[in-house]
Amino acid sequence: MSASHHPHQHDQDACRRYLSSLSEYADGTLSDELCQELEAHMATCENCRIVVNTFNKTVSLYHQIPAPEMPSAVKERLYKVLHLEAYSPAKPGQ
Repeated sequence: MSASHHPHQHDQDACRRYLSSLSEYADGTLSDELCQELEAHMATCENCRIVVNTFNKTVSLYHQIPAPEMPSAVKERLYKVLHLEAYSPAKPGQ
């Protein structure tokens, strides 16, 4: 089909290139120049806008849930395997 049938058709390589920097963009560590390029691209690319918005919403929701507590037995084994027994939380009565 021709581009006239798909007015938002564009270079998918550009999408891949910009979305490969998605984590840095969301963290605010992307260079100003690339950040401006990505935002200009998103202004005309609905697909990338959806991906970025979904990613940001997912990260936001993740930060809202409490971290699960690691069972004591698992924590003890982990510290032992990593040779960090000195840093292991003391058991009650020790």
